[in-house]
Formats: sequence, C-alpha cells, structure tokens
Amino acid sequence: MAQTVYVLNGPNLNLLGMREPEIYGHATLADIEKLCRAAAEPHGLAIEFRQSNHEGELVGWVQEAGARHAAGIVLNAAAYTHTSIALFDAIAACPSPVIEVHISNIHAREDFRRTSYVARAAKAVICGFGPLGYALAISGLAAITERGAKS
Repeated sequence: MAQTVYVLNGPNLNLLGMREPEIYGHATLADIEKLCRAAAEPHGLAIEFRQSNHEGELVGWVQEAGARHAAGIVLNAAAYTHTSIALFDAIAACPSPVIEVHISNIHAREDFRRTSYVARAAKAVICGFGPLGYALAISGLAAITERGAKS
C-alpha cells in the first residue's frame, strides 16, 4: 500500500489560472494536481489532493493526515498562512511533516505576506517557483520518507 501525501490548498486557489495570472501564472488547480501526481509516482507515493475556502476544513484535513500517518502534507494555506493560529496549532500537533508551499515569492510582495504562522510549525518552506514548488515539496517529502525507512 502506497504512503499518502496530502496536498492541501487554501482559499481562492480554486481560481488559479484566472486570478491575477501576472502573479500566479496560467496553471489551474487541476494542472497542479496532475503535476503532483506525476511527481509522486516515481516515489511510489499516493496523492490526496484537496482545496477549501474554509479554515476549519483545512484544520480537519491536517488532523486527518496526522491520524492516518500520512507520509507528509504539502500545504498552500494561501491567505490563512498569514492569519491562522488554528492551522498553526493543527500542524504543530501533527506527526506528519508539513511543507509550506507558495506559488509566488511571498517575501517579494506586500509586507503582511511575509509573516507565516504555518512556517513556524512546518518542516520546510518553498516559495517563488510557481507550480513547480509543489513537485519540489513532494520530492522533499519522498526523500524524508525514504531516509526514515532506511534508518
């Protein structure tokens, strides 16, 4: 049975491809899901891909991933990155490693985007690589998982 990586996407990411393409590009969320599945396949990882505009649903999914001993979580919390103590608490309580991902370079944008509650509890942060950041996060989780299996 393949280990699972949860790929969780926060508010407004359902609008990718239409929303501010000069910042986020033209890839849709469906394109990113295909990219994630392709990135996971060589590592024998399964993908659970979800998006919600609701903070509580994201918190529940983080808890679910931890309870199911997921190989890890790739989380683009979008605007909740900068505001959600509830997500921080869920990640801090989660035994699965979390990689925070952002399509844009949040450090080159508005000041408020430079604060991340998620990063304080995440294993790593990837930003500014566009959709490729998701694939990089999955590769990173695969490396962590493979290294853990060998020790």
